[in-house]
Amino acid sequence: MSETEARVEAPKRTALHAAHQRAGARLIDFAGWEMPVQYTGIMDEHRAVRSSAGMFDLSHMGELWVDGPGAAEALAYALVTDPTKLAVGRAHYSMIVTEDGGIIDDLIVYRTGEQRFLVVPNASNAPAVAAALRERLPASGYAATLDDASMRTSLIAVQGPNARAILQPLTDVQLGSLKYYAIAHGTVDGTDAWVARTGYTGEDGFELFVEWDAAPRLWDRLLEAGASHGLVPAGLGARDTLRLEAGMALYGNELDRHTRPAEAGLARVVKLEKAGDFVGRAALEAAAAVGPRKALVGLELRDRGIARHGYPVHLPGHADAAGIVTSGTLSPTLGIAIAMAYVPVDQAAPGTMLDIGVRATRVPAEVVPLPFYKRPS
Repeated sequence: MSETEARVEAPKRTALHAAHQRAGARLIDFAGWEMPVQYTGIMDEHRAVRSSAGMFDLSHMGELWVDGPGAAEALAYALVTDPTKLAVGRAHYSMIVTEDGGIIDDLIVYRTGEQRFLVVPNASNAPAVAAALRERLPASGYAATLDDASMRTSLIAVQGPNARAILQPLTDVQLGSLKYYAIAHGTVDGTDAWVARTGYTGEDGFELFVEWDAAPRLWDRLLEAGASHGLVPAGLGARDTLRLEAGMALYGNELDRHTRPAEAGLARVVKLEKAGDFVGRAALEAAAAVGPRKALVGLELRDRGIARHGYPVHLPGHADAAGIVTSGTLSPTLGIAIAMAYVPVDQAAPGTMLDIGVRATRVPAEVVPLPFYKRPS
């Protein structure tokens, strides 16, 4: 391998890489980025987010700005949702699909101005989403341009019941007035930022979009300000167990190009009633007419064992697998083993008993409603 090839294949690093090293984080290659999977331990970090607050480096995520007089209409053509209905300062969960309705990625779309939107894809799919938008925006017939700011933007998330108390003294954004799935421009400790009340943990919290090089100072300042509120740095391991407890889908586990939104329990995301065509409309309309091929369910294991991604799901008494586990863990909050899995549609009702193949044994599991955990109101 040449030196040039080695440089190309090396994982990218966020602006906070040195901060993670100083904190003793265990770093892994995730979606082509060297990211912290944990600092002191996944369980401790998970529980901190549930009880006080945790802070995540999400700078590996994509940030795609779409501008122009036809930006809303162009995005409505490119995505399954209808961004024309978004008020300025609000956001919604969305998806971009293939012509046959398979999920390319799930996204959050923020409307930051009348003619300006921020689209945030997952790290692993950011290049694919950017490429798809470069094709679809012109094809829509509406005037819109794409600016991929992913490598110019750092993203820090503060999540947990103490997130607002930690952040409010540092920002001029009135966090109490910022609704869930809303975004506002302001400053955080003097740093220019977009502040969004969104997250992926099932807790209240905020995501801060700042210039790439502004992140290290802000990260340290937030840790300092949050020390008395129990704020700890948290890695991707805790992020995964938190989102699973909250019943949130992960691309590559619950979502992929072979899965349609309705099969993942996300039919509500697809706005078939919106005006005009959009990529995947015909396939999704046809799929809606016949119903889903599979169903995503929550499972609670009723005996010892932990379900993992890829483990088979069986109907009791049947040898052949009827479904597959997409995500599973021992829930730090609930103290029980939980999982999400795709199963036959006629086996998806809560209360249905199934078996999960855990190594050489079968572990009974009960279908339960999602989410497993819902934060106290």
